[in-house]
Amino acid sequence: MQDDGFLWLRAGMAGCEEAEAQLAELELLTSMFPSQEELVVDQLAFEELRAYVEERADSPPTTRPQFSVKISVETSTADRVNVDITLSCAFPQCYPTVLPEIAVRCSDLSRAQHTRLISDLTSYLKESCDGGACVLTAVDWLKEHTPEYLSESPAVVRREPSSAQSTDTFSRLWIYSHHIYNKVKRKNILEWAKELELSGFSMPGKPGMVCVEGLQPAVEEFWARVKVLTWKRIMIRHREDLPLDSSRSVDSLRKFSGFEEAMFDPHGNRGNHMDLGQLFQFLSERGCAEIFQMYFGVEGR
Repeated sequence: MQDDGFLWLRAGMAGCEEAEAQLAELELLTSMFPSQEELVVDQLAFEELRAYVEERADSPPTTRPQFSVKISVETSTADRVNVDITLSCAFPQCYPTVLPEIAVRCSDLSRAQHTRLISDLTSYLKESCDGGACVLTAVDWLKEHTPEYLSESPAVVRREPSSAQSTDTFSRLWIYSHHIYNKVKRKNILEWAKELELSGFSMPGKPGMVCVEGLQPAVEEFWARVKVLTWKRIMIRHREDLPLDSSRSVDSLRKFSGFEEAMFDPHGNRGNHMDLGQLFQFLSERGCAEIFQMYFGVEGR
């Protein structure tokens, strides 16, 4: 994923073909899921994409196409007949030649069940979607296979061979937002990070900054939830992915203990600006001083 947005200019003429394929798939999805209760699409991104494909725009899209599909899955359990699943997708620049970014939300799945479902779905899409549209393939797979994961005991965790365990990944995301004011969003950020066992911090105000770190599936799930909220601008400014093995555990790679909302002497008319000197000191103490320049374009002091 590109940190600085959805830049078709780098793709040249090939981007036109990919944009056409993305638009065609989005239009198919809107025809199959006409209700907003079933399909929620980022309309700004949708219209930018359409204008680009129809040559009504002088410049390529700047917004990544993203959407979510709500699926009702029949189960064989005695206490539940249907389970609601939300599949969230974002199209990378080169989709469909590469897989979309996907996240699945289902409150009936345990953490272990959810992690395995995502892993298996991703593997299936890699095998089945060779440069073609794959969102409906993912929807059909979820409808067919989710009951299998729900029927497992939440306590059951399938152990993989030790060679496979070394492919587990620790991730750290540095998220930039134009601003973070809304109390509900701030509460969601805190609760989701704790629910997913992520460490890091959130700095409200203008600009807003969020750092989350932990196992990659949990980090990706956090980003999938946050990015579909209404923002003036939000993006991943920087990410770090580190393989885990017998010599490196999740806790040994963490730079933060727990997750907190960090405030640094708020000031300004609305109390929405933070003391950047204190922020730099906070980052430096945790071995993250270089992030300051990535965000603000100047060296901290």
